[in-house]
Amino acid sequence: MAIKLKTKVALGGLFLFALLILVGAVSVFYFNQLSDDSKEIVKDNYETLNYSQDMLKDLDSITGQNSNLAFSNFEKTLSSQEKNITEPGEKEMTASLRKNFNALKERNSVYPLSSLIRKDISDIMQVNLQAIDKKNQAAQQSAQRAKTIITICLTVCLLLGFTFLFNFPSLVASPIASLTEGIKAIADKNYGQRIHLKRKDEFGELANAFNSMAEKLDEYEHSNLSKILFEKKRAEAVINSLKDASIGIDKSGTVLFVNQQALQLLGLKEPEIIGLTQEHVKKHNDLFRFLLNEQSNSPFKIIVGGKENYFTKEVMDLNYNDEKAGHVIVLKNITPFKELDVAKTNFIATVSHELKTPLASSDFSLKLLEDERVGILTPEQKELVQSLKDDNRRLLRILSELLDMSQVESGKIQLTLVSVHPSELIEKAIGSLQNAAKQKNISIQKQAAENIPSIKADADKTTWVLNNFLTNAIRYSNNDAKVIINVQQQENKVQFSVQDFGKGIQPQYLGRIFDRYFQVPGTKEGTGLGLAICKEFIEAQGGGIHVSSEPGKGSTFSFWLPVS
Repeated sequence: MAIKLKTKVALGGLFLFALLILVGAVSVFYFNQLSDDSKEIVKDNYETLNYSQDMLKDLDSITGQNSNLAFSNFEKTLSSQEKNITEPGEKEMTASLRKNFNALKERNSVYPLSSLIRKDISDIMQVNLQAIDKKNQAAQQSAQRAKTIITICLTVCLLLGFTFLFNFPSLVASPIASLTEGIKAIADKNYGQRIHLKRKDEFGELANAFNSMAEKLDEYEHSNLSKILFEKKRAEAVINSLKDASIGIDKSGTVLFVNQQALQLLGLKEPEIIGLTQEHVKKHNDLFRFLLNEQSNSPFKIIVGGKENYFTKEVMDLNYNDEKAGHVIVLKNITPFKELDVAKTNFIATVSHELKTPLASSDFSLKLLEDERVGILTPEQKELVQSLKDDNRRLLRILSELLDMSQVESGKIQLTLVSVHPSELIEKAIGSLQNAAKQKNISIQKQAAENIPSIKADADKTTWVLNNFLTNAIRYSNNDAKVIINVQQQENKVQFSVQDFGKGIQPQYLGRIFDRYFQVPGTKEGTGLGLAICKEFIEAQGGGIHVSSEPGKGSTFSFWLPVS
């Protein structure tokens, strides 16, 4: 029957405990023996010597005045001695002492008998002294023998214990070392590693389980290796076939793959980026560092082969089991679209400019038709002329916005920055919209703090922005409402705000309100360009623009420009 490791450890502990008990038992036995010998000497001989000395003292006192007390003490001591006879011949000597002492009491003649008594006491003392010496020698021999036996026993136990402690750890350490070596080999994908332990305890079972696991892993590795290699090559072929430059990074920041298009843009080779951390790569490549740090999706320019190319960056997260496993950076080449956009902008600018002249001419002709000197129009004709004038003005407004937008897109915004006081801009904006406000009985209120400083701005474009804000505020306000223009200084800038109390804007649309061609659902008027142009005009002057709104309570459009 195989002994388990737990049982072996318990038996080892019991063995050491047994050795300790053995040494302790032998030591205690001999210590008790020596103690008994010492007690025997004290009891048997030293007491007799004390009795003898006491009797000699009492014998000397018998001739004195206290003879009766001396006789009494001698009698007591002699009786004690008669009870403590332990050595051969001591009994006869004690009997002779008793005989002579009794004779001394009857005859009352001290001197003849005292010498005999002294001789008897002396003989008793001599016998006990010889016994003490003999027992002392025997005790020393016993002590020496005990010392030798204890030393031998302790040496044997120490040797056994040392041998046990030297060999027992290997019982645990050796198989653990073998298992550790095997686990390291498996970690290095050496699935041919096996552990051979000819043991039937827990370590033997663990070794057998390890060998079974390694065998299964070896089978799995060989059975799936070709499939994995095939899938790897296919994935690499798919990645390299992508037209867009792609870079894959896992959740720990290691670059997993880079297709040929991305390598060409980065100017790197595969060993210089694949398998390395993004922190390492971005230290040596400016474009890679830009791709990691850039958070916006705005187009950016890369020079490829001496030609300007435009790209947009998209980041796609890779998820596995509802956890983020990494992400892929995709660079889309939008150079053809950028070129088409430039051509579109130029075309719109050209067409808008060409259309504006005949529209202005037709507007002048409509004004002549309304002049009674040319002829009186019937009510139906006046209605038709007014309709034509409205359509004509709407087309002019659209063309004007398209021209402004093309100017913005081409990057050719022409600014005339001068020092102008905010009140001048507000007065111009309000004056141009008084008629539109009167039609809906809307009052325009101006709230301006005192001592507002002048600003550095393009007066025409800034007035155009204010007009756009006021036009929208009047358009989306109810009849008999009010619109508030607020101007206030904030440190080194001046902020303009236009507040209405109309239906407001839903929160989900606020982030796109300044995008080109965006219109809040439910609104039919306008082209969706006005606010986008406002944003471009203000930012071109070094300012900022903002909107806040609450459905049912109105909206506030504001912008700020630096103090001159």
